[in-house]
This record gives sequence, C-alpha cells and structure tokens, in this order.
Amino acid sequence: MKSTIKDVAKKANVSIATVSFVINNSKPISEETKDRVQKAIKSLNYYPSKSAVSLVSGKTGNIGFILTDDHFLRTEPFYTTIFLGTEFEARSEGYYIILTSIKPNFTENDMLPRFILNKSVDGIIIAGKIPQILIEKISAYHLPTVFIDYIPSTNSYPLVLIDNIQGALLATNHLIDLGHKNIAFIGGDIEHPSLSHRLIGYKQALERANIPIKNSLIITDAKYPDRQNGFHSAEKLFSKNKNVTAVFAGNDALAIGILHYLKDNGYKVPQDVSLIGFDDIEADIMLRPTLTTIRVPKIEMGSEALKLIVTALKNKKSIIKKVLVPVELIVRESTSRCKPKQKIVS
Repeated sequence: MKSTIKDVAKKANVSIATVSFVINNSKPISEETKDRVQKAIKSLNYYPSKSAVSLVSGKTGNIGFILTDDHFLRTEPFYTTIFLGTEFEARSEGYYIILTSIKPNFTENDMLPRFILNKSVDGIIIAGKIPQILIEKISAYHLPTVFIDYIPSTNSYPLVLIDNIQGALLATNHLIDLGHKNIAFIGGDIEHPSLSHRLIGYKQALERANIPIKNSLIITDAKYPDRQNGFHSAEKLFSKNKNVTAVFAGNDALAIGILHYLKDNGYKVPQDVSLIGFDDIEADIMLRPTLTTIRVPKIEMGSEALKLIVTALKNKKSIIKKVLVPVELIVRESTSRCKPKQKIVS
C-alpha cells in the first residue's frame, strides 16, 4: 500500500504541516526535525504528489525548453546535446524539463507553447536564435528566462555563451602555425552572434599574423549553417579561389559539407586543403579524415543554464549574468602543414 503524508508525519512524530514545510522548503525547520522527516520519507519510500506540492508551493517544478524546428533538423546533435545537459542538471535539482519546438518564422499570429499559456512552467530556457516577436511575447509572462548560444537584442537576460572569439583564434592560429596564409572562412548567417564572433576571431588572427584579409575568401551568405550549405559555399569559394590552402568552417556541419565537396572535386584533405570545424560533434571522429575542430562543452552549457534558472527561482528575482564556457582545440587528421609550393593569391 502506498505511503501517505500522514504516515510520514506519524513515523517522524511531527504534524502533517511540518512534513509539508520540509518537502517544500517553505518554512525554517530545525535540522533535527528536518532530518527526522527526511529519514521517515526515505524509510517509507514516500513520493509526494507533484500536483499537491505545486498547490502548496505555488511552483510547478517544471522548466520549459524552447528551440526552433531547424535546430532539431539541421544542427546535427548540437542543441539536443545541450538539452541533455539541462535534463541531467534538472534531475539533480528536482525539476522536470518540458521540451517544445517552434517555427523559425514564428509570427505575431502564432500561438505560444502551451506550457507558457497554461502557466505550467516556473522558468524557460531558450537554445539558439529565435524570432524577436517570440521573445517579446514570452517576456510578457515575466518568467525567469535564460538564453543559450544567442544574444537577444534586448540583452537583459541571463546568457550561457560559447567563447566564440577565442575558439576562432585557436582555429585560425592553428592553421597559421601550420604555415597556411591563404585561409578561407565559411560561415552561415552572421546575424547569429556565434557565427559573427567566429568571423571576428578569424579576422583578428589574420591581422595579428600580418596576413591580409581577403573578402573573396569569406563566404557567409548561407541562410543556415548545415551540410548542404557547406557544400554549396565550398563550391562558390573554390570556383574563384583555386589556391586556397585551408578552410575554417563556422561549425562542424558546414565542415562536413565542405569535406564532401573537396572529395567530390579531387582535393585531398589535408594534403591539398586543410579543414577545421567548430563544435566537436560525434560525427567528427567517423569522418575520413577525422575532423580537427574546436570542442564546445555542450552538456555543460545546458547544465549552466539550468543552474541560472534555479538561482533565479530561489532568489525570487531576476538575475543578470553571463556564463562564458571555455573551448578547446582538438587536433585530428584534417589539418597538416601547408605545402611550400602553394602560393598566396595576389
């Protein structure tokens, strides 16, 4: 027979109200009493009703997680791995994650996720770029909100961001250290802060090495940074720049598309062209050659976002904070020293 809160109160020799206070952490209770109640809960294998806890505490115990459909379909496992980070941290904090996706072209007339309309979450985590109109509609509900890998124009939210400029410096400097000077950058939509910051880091590295920045070697017109656009961007780059010796791809999905283009068109990687990505997705080690890349701690990003939400809920006030996660250069098989015979395009 399932244990009840009355059973716990009887075993701990306290009132039902005291058990409730301990469960919900809603009133100061002596450590001795709290310990007695917790031992009774454990020995009776008692699990309080989620709805009952919500009724008493005014909290749902749920955190909403939002990303666009494209982020599910076109970014490999990048954002789904971040989601797992929030899920793992939520378990340890006693929260549940409710996941939903929205249209990338969300408009004023589209309906908000039901967990917002029904007020069934205590806070919201948003991963990646979403439409500004959605941000404005969500803000009207005054829920603690954290953004991962995106900086909204109304930059008043807690953020978990990648150190993109440092990552781009590591990537570009790695190629420069290998003797490359004709280094191209292929990114996606540079309106996305992550990609724009990676472009900044690429340019900074070239400038510091006194290597001219050539606009012809920068391709950023792909609407979305996926494999298909990586292939087409490489096609555009190499049709006009035959002497490119290395490519820094804005993410690993782009790099995979670039690699396919190079192989299809007779280029050997890394003998003819060195290639480096950004993110370190699982597919990188399955490629031939394996992909040199910048490792992003995706699980940790999700975990940090959940911690920010929990902090905001416990403090009962919004927080302004930015967490910048560190990155790491992972050298594999797709980069090598530049051949001496290769020349810089004049």
